[in-house]
Amino acid sequence: MRFTVLGSGSTGNSVLICTEKTKVLVDVGLSAKETLRRLALVGVHFSELDAILVTHEHSDHAGGLRVLLNTVTCPVFLSGATREAYVREKSNKTNNEPQKRSEAIKNRRVEIESSRDFRIGDIDFEPFSVPHDAVDNFGFVARSAGVKLATVLDFGCFTTLIKEKLRGCDGIVIESNHNCDMLKTCPIYSWDLKQRILSRTGHISNEDLADWLTNEFDGAARQIVLAHLSQRANEPHLARLTAQTALHLRSPLFKTETQVTISYHGAPTDWIGF
Repeated sequence: MRFTVLGSGSTGNSVLICTEKTKVLVDVGLSAKETLRRLALVGVHFSELDAILVTHEHSDHAGGLRVLLNTVTCPVFLSGATREAYVREKSNKTNNEPQKRSEAIKNRRVEIESSRDFRIGDIDFEPFSVPHDAVDNFGFVARSAGVKLATVLDFGCFTTLIKEKLRGCDGIVIESNHNCDMLKTCPIYSWDLKQRILSRTGHISNEDLADWLTNEFDGAARQIVLAHLSQRANEPHLARLTAQTALHLRSPLFKTETQVTISYHGAPTDWIGF
């Protein structure tokens, strides 16, 4: 199994997970044109996609889906609740967007549940609910040939379930959205937006992630990719340093050789394989 984060941030999120037989695009928050361009950059033709998996309806995870479906022919896996919310998301009656979205996925949708395992090709997906202000947001563990990859973005706090699912993974793509001080002093964000981001259904901070890395992370994952970094309330080097420092603060009995990689909104990461 190998993966690349095609792009991640408030402007759009997308992850590509592949085995020798199966290619799954997780979320389509980038524009269709940009998604196709980045697929080409990492050496994958859009016709090779076996499925698109949508974790929740927010535009930075599903905004490019409708137009992309004009080009790709693979099915779309999403829950019933997410389907309904996606059709309504930021709808504009003047441009008939809800109907366009409904028609686009009408004969392409494979309904899944956010708490029931499913399979795409030779990859087994184990979804789990995460706290976020979407109708049915989930993270997941993807398994194939003995390798476990977890992806968990857009969540406001570490629950017991999330901590449990992250144990024993070989790789983890996880949110490190903001630095708390940078967010609180950000002149661009309104007070209401700051409160939303800081809430238990908002986004994980560098500090929240560091606490988990020091005190709860089991050290199994050799690769951790920090994702969904805020472009206004975070800084890539700071996010990496905070995570790496947290790993060094772990008990001497539980040292780890985990490599920390940053994902960016403007370009894909290198392929990470197992």
